Amino acid sequence: MAVAVQSAQISLETMSDNIDSVNVHKTDLQKDRGLYDGSKFDKSKDKACFRQFEDACDQVKTFYAQQHTLQTVAYNLKARNNFTNKTRAHMTVWEAMEKLNTFIDECDPDTSETQMTHLLQSAEAIRKEGKPRWMQLVGLIHDLGKLLLFFGAKGQWDVVGDAFPVGCAFDDRIIFGNESFKNNEDYNNAIYSTDFGIYSPGCGLENVMLCWGHDEYLYHIVKDQSTIPEEGLAMIRYHSFYPWHRDGAYHELMNENDHRMLEAVRAFNPYNLYSKSDEVPDAEKLKPYYMELIDEYFPTKVIMW
Repeated sequence: MAVAVQSAQISLETMSDNIDSVNVHKTDLQKDRGLYDGSKFDKSKDKACFRQFEDACDQVKTFYAQQHTLQTVAYNLKARNNFTNKTRAHMTVWEAMEKLNTFIDECDPDTSETQMTHLLQSAEAIRKEGKPRWMQLVGLIHDLGKLLLFFGAKGQWDVVGDAFPVGCAFDDRIIFGNESFKNNEDYNNAIYSTDFGIYSPGCGLENVMLCWGHDEYLYHIVKDQSTIPEEGLAMIRYHSFYPWHRDGAYHELMNENDHRMLEAVRAFNPYNLYSKSDEVPDAEKLKPYYMELIDEYFPTKVIMW
């Protein structure tokens, strides 16, 4: 009798564990469904009007020529060494947004608005479509790495612009990539000019050195000082990596997890790109909501930049 009771208890515990497992899976699916549902706010927008680089002004083309010449392996190693050995400022996230409000991105052909406006536009578009709270926060902060411009950057070329790997051949799908890399010192390097360069097939993008700029910088800041989930960190690190998430370049470097992160970045991208508009959000009116959101995911209010 005791054996039968014990067996029944074990069966109940096993069933309970199985039910819990199913419920967790359902919860994950519900969370993912909200994340990966297609964006709706941009359905009426003419997307052909965005990222028109061929018709971009000379300032944008000059910027990319400089970025593609100066983003070398040697520079990137130096930039990462400087990052790990220096704290540039101590500020709250909102203070960082206010500081960034004086900055205009000279490589963006789609807007001349300040960064504060762009961040709030992105976050509000995400919030209005009921996306996860952490994703709303990602929309709010995704460009805060542009603070590098105030922290000893060489120019805008090591802060903004489409991202790409260094240490392997420059793909033709990089914007203006056919010609503008020829003056880069890595272009004819015996190792760096090969398809995989210093990497190996399937090595995973976490092991790939993307050109130093606002994405990479903020990713390392947020990874260590927030509780934003992995998908949000990928949105921050890869949102300017258009050759990868939009044009299919460098997929041979991906591991299994990168495929999942790719879908997350693609889910975020419309809110970054198509939320730019003439409507300017009221920062002071929105501040209480977003301050609460910031505090939810940043345990320490004052961030080391």
